Amino acid sequence: MPVPVPHPRTVVLPHQAGPVDDACARTAQVAGAPGAGDAMHRGPDAPEIEQRLSADPVPAQQGLTLLLIGEDPNSHVPEMWDWAGRKVRLRTARNLTEAERLLTDDVHCILLDLPPAEPAGRTAGDSGTPADDALGMLRDVLRLAPSHAVLVLTYETDAERAADAVRVGAQDYLFRDELDGAVLSRAVRYAVERKRADLAQRQLTESRMLAQENARLERGLLPTPLLDGSDLRFAACYRPGRSRALLGGDFYDTVRTADGTVHAMIGDVCGHGPDEAALGVELRIAWRALTFAGLCGDELLATLQKVLEHERADDEIFATLCTVDISADGRRAGLCLAGHPAPLLARAGERPQLLPYECGGPALGLLPEARWPRRQVELGGSWSLMMYTDGLIEGRIGEGNQRLGQEGMAELVGRQMESGLGGDALLDAAVREVRDLNGGELTDDVAVLLLDRR
Repeated sequence: MPVPVPHPRTVVLPHQAGPVDDACARTAQVAGAPGAGDAMHRGPDAPEIEQRLSADPVPAQQGLTLLLIGEDPNSHVPEMWDWAGRKVRLRTARNLTEAERLLTDDVHCILLDLPPAEPAGRTAGDSGTPADDALGMLRDVLRLAPSHAVLVLTYETDAERAADAVRVGAQDYLFRDELDGAVLSRAVRYAVERKRADLAQRQLTESRMLAQENARLERGLLPTPLLDGSDLRFAACYRPGRSRALLGGDFYDTVRTADGTVHAMIGDVCGHGPDEAALGVELRIAWRALTFAGLCGDELLATLQKVLEHERADDEIFATLCTVDISADGRRAGLCLAGHPAPLLARAGERPQLLPYECGGPALGLLPEARWPRRQVELGGSWSLMMYTDGLIEGRIGEGNQRLGQEGMAELVGRQMESGLGGDALLDAAVREVRDLNGGELTDDVAVLLLDRR
């Protein structure tokens, strides 16, 4: 049988080719160069190319380890050395059972030696499957080692099946009758880098999909005010402190019941993580359900405290809350405070003033038998009522440790109202100025709710 003339190369599909300056692409280019495995035919740039490729991502103290899987225990694999001059370690397995035992974390690449294809139509015993269904073995290897690079070894007469192996999931293939150490070394390194790139791309895609799903979920959990039939105008601003999140531990809601009363609330769960955000959503939904059921004031807050006690992760978690119920004529309101900052009320022609705080009760979750008195407030004919969380007032002023505080916030909002701002524009301007005074983004969640009657 005549010996074929070596023409080493690896196969790179068009959609797998990377940028010219990519390490994988450079490896493929070297492996694909005519005469790449022949020292007598290397071009003048070969040493320079190999030097650029010598930046091996494999840790310096660890050489390459290969696992050869094949039915023939005498399969010959040329000796190879890595780019640091260390001999590549080779393990051999005759079947998947042995391969599973030898497949440890230090294996970088699997060489799958496919047997020669059987004549067409021949079957294997009673299984009814083609005897040359080596791709089935490849699929088993991919399931066994999903994070390892797989390089298929076959014969030139099986070129079509070799291409199918790449389509199924192998990183590359080589023909056995063209094999030498240089070609195999480059192909192995290319396969390892291809696998790393594939895994990185898959992780990136999964992360993006997860982020999109989380964003849709969080966006769906934000409240939709129910104010049909009311002459009050509503505006809100919400900025979670968590990076790249849409939902934080702050929560708010506004609904109008059948008797014409408008109920509004705003609250803050201590902490900033996803667990606190989830608890805030639970409290908001519970508040809406209890409000439509006819509860208000102390009875409603006591029931919310029971919800908090059953749903919180540990006994140290608490939540502050402010609730307001505005009469159908819009001239009076009942106010309940549970450890929360008092709302800001601006009547027509007057400077904004903080509503009384002295009659408030403790935050939810602190005292088992707590009570929250309801205070009656006269609103007047034309007014603006702003409810907010402490993220708006705890920002710093300048470079020192001084905080903006409620008085500073009232002065800031009053000045912007005098300039003619209202609604969403007022809230956006207020939050923006608070952030500028802080010297950067606020680290705490911020929720602001504004109700107007003109």
